[in-house]
Amino acid sequence: MTEIEVAQPKCLDRPVEEFRAAVVDNLFLRVTHHGKWLICELDRGALLINLGMGGELLWVRSERVPDKWRVRLAMEDTCQLVINFWWFGYVHIIESKDLSSHPMLAKLGPDALELDQSGFIDLLAGRRGRIKPFLLDQSKIAGIGNAYIHDILFRARIHPLRPIPSLEEDEVEGLYSAMGDELRRSIDKRGAFYELDLFGNRGGFTADDLLIGYREGKPCPTCGTTVEKIKTGSTSGFICPHCQPLER
Repeated sequence: MTEIEVAQPKCLDRPVEEFRAAVVDNLFLRVTHHGKWLICELDRGALLINLGMGGELLWVRSERVPDKWRVRLAMEDTCQLVINFWWFGYVHIIESKDLSSHPMLAKLGPDALELDQSGFIDLLAGRRGRIKPFLLDQSKIAGIGNAYIHDILFRARIHPLRPIPSLEEDEVEGLYSAMGDELRRSIDKRGAFYELDLFGNRGGFTADDLLIGYREGKPCPTCGTTVEKIKTGSTSGFICPHCQPLER
C-alpha cells in the first residue's frame, strides 16, 4: 500500500497520521474473516474491516473510484481498495497478528461457519434465555444477522421465542444444520442482490430466495399456513405458526 485517504476519520481506531504510518509500505498476505469482520493479514500486523450495517469493499482502478467512499487505500499498480459504509463501520489496524489484542474481536464468540456440531451443542449447554436473541448476540456466536435468522429458525422448525433449555438434542442438531445450510446458501449466491462483491458484481440472493423471512401474509412453503410477523424483543420475527409452535 502506497497511500491512504480518509473521508471519515471516526471509523479509524487512531488518528489519521498514525494510521497512515502503520499502513503505508505494508503488504497484503491473505484475507480471512471472523463473523462480520474481515481480517487482512499484512506483512506487519493486520488490517481489520467491518462494514457495519452494510457497504461496499471495491477493488478499482484509480480513475474509476466511485463518488461515495470513506477510506481509500492506494496500491503500487494504480489500483485502489475503496471502502464505503452505508451507516457506520470500522477500519482498524493492529501491529500484532494476535487478534486477541484487538478489544472488539476479542469479545466475539466463535464464528458460525467455523463451529462444528459438538462445539455448537456445548455452546448452548446450560444457557438460559430465548434462542433468537442468543443467535444474534455476536459475543455468543459471530456471523448471524437479522436478514437470515428467520429462515434459519424456520428450517429447524423452532419458534424464535423458545427458551434455550426447552430445546431437545435433535432440535439443537437440526438448528446447527439449518444455520450452516442457510448461510452457505447465501454465500453460494455471492450475497444479497443489493450487495456488491470486490469487483462490483451484484449478489444473486433475492427476495425470492427467502423462505419465510419478511414474507408476512404469504403461504408457508412447507404447509401453506400464512406467515406471521411477531415481536421478538427489540426486533421482529417471521414465523409459520404451524411449523414453528412455541411449545413442542
